Amino acid sequence: MDKIAFFLPTRKGSERVKNKNTRPFAGIEGGLVENKIKQILATKHVDEIIFSSNDERCMEVADKYSYDSRLRIIPRPDELCLSSTNLQDLICYVPTVTDADHILWGHVTTPLAGAEEYDKGIELYLSKLEEGYDSLVGVTEFKNFLLNKNGKLVNNTTDIPWPRTQDLEALYEINHTMFLAKREVYTKLKNRLGEKVLLHVMDEIHSKDIDWEDDFTIAEIMYKNLYGKK
Repeated sequence: MDKIAFFLPTRKGSERVKNKNTRPFAGIEGGLVENKIKQILATKHVDEIIFSSNDERCMEVADKYSYDSRLRIIPRPDELCLSSTNLQDLICYVPTVTDADHILWGHVTTPLAGAEEYDKGIELYLSKLEEGYDSLVGVTEFKNFLLNKNGKLVNNTTDIPWPRTQDLEALYEINHTMFLAKREVYTKLKNRLGEKVLLHVMDEIHSKDIDWEDDFTIAEIMYKNLYGKK
């Protein structure tokens, strides 16, 4: 059975949401880091978790779960943790810290994507490998009127100026819950997505991503509503 590793990066110095990774979230003392590690440990298909960080507090929270042999806490070089770090350099770094056949890259900032969502994504991905797919990405479907800077509808493929929204061309927003790919996509293409990408369409609730302070507040409310205070 092919080995699947979950690469979970965090870094010091959140610029938009202060201490977003480790401040208490929805009653969880260790915040988004603790929540995400617990979610990944509850999956059925993840064989290894690479927690990659230069943040001592993040690693301290993660260390609470180091009793599970699947979790590896690997301090990341500071030059790969800067706001100016080229994502390409971090992508090339990932296969140097795991020998897994498949790599799932996720983020602590998607707290409503839990074990069930990851397992669904992994199962879909594995079921499609024989069809030539080499990667999968979590997306949210967008079907609404979308304008370019000239005020023209860019996703209307019909002959009428105002079609029903359900008749608009579907577009897909990457939701940052999961990027899952063969190891070769990282080593040969130097990318998180390969040459034949499978779109894993998710609902908006489980796709919620925390990017701003308001997102943190909204995600807490959603989390408590879905799962109750932990």
